[in-house]
Amino acid sequence: MMISLSALVLTYNEEENITECLKSIDWIEDIVVVDSYSQDKTLELAKEYTNRIYQRKFDDFASQRNFGLDQIDSEWVLAIDADERVTRELRDEIIAKLKNANAEGYKIPRKNYFLGKWIKYCGWYPDYTLRLFKSHNRYRGLVHEGVDIEGKIDKLHNDFIHYTYRDLSHYLSKINQYTSLDAEKKYKAGKKKGIAYIILRPIAEFIKKFIIKKGFLLGVSGLIVSVLSSYYQFLKYIKLWEKNQFESGRER
Repeated sequence: MMISLSALVLTYNEEENITECLKSIDWIEDIVVVDSYSQDKTLELAKEYTNRIYQRKFDDFASQRNFGLDQIDSEWVLAIDADERVTRELRDEIIAKLKNANAEGYKIPRKNYFLGKWIKYCGWYPDYTLRLFKSHNRYRGLVHEGVDIEGKIDKLHNDFIHYTYRDLSHYLSKINQYTSLDAEKKYKAGKKKGIAYIILRPIAEFIKKFIIKKGFLLGVSGLIVSVLSSYYQFLKYIKLWEKNQFESGRER
């Protein structure tokens, strides 16, 4: 039985990652790449694996992924990021599962690597993410977007490999991007947080990541991840506070 499967990859300046990513999914006949006008060699490298490359100005992740889904006719889609890899074991499991699928979508565990180490703790593993699903479904949400599925969702056993951030500077730039999107989402939903919450939420996040989720077992790496997770919460809520203080006034 031949499976009807496409792959969807979003890119922007991913020349360091795209070759290994596409090589890991070269067993999928239809690979769709949606690029946000990369300024490096991403497109040149991607063309070695697929001619299904589209360029679209980035507005948000959900819209970008949904544009890609609109180009796909296969029954199933595997959504993969440029910094992720499909292992042989995961490939074999996907092929076997789709020959007798009994769900609308499947979550896949990820091994997240940062600072040269697999971050097994801090809540970073198994990090199940819904990436294999029927292609008629669509994404929603500005940041940490999710697939809006009605029906059964199951889990696979084998992992994605995820090389999360090149270095601390890359991580900090992503934190700035994601916290802005998160704050915008909460602002549009009418959310407000006071000073006590802004102080206590980051502290609670550090305790959760470093102690409850056993980040201390990773040594310095666990400490760094826990502190940065705490900083993420602080930055998100002061950006929300800023919007409520100043943008609300301008709108009035």
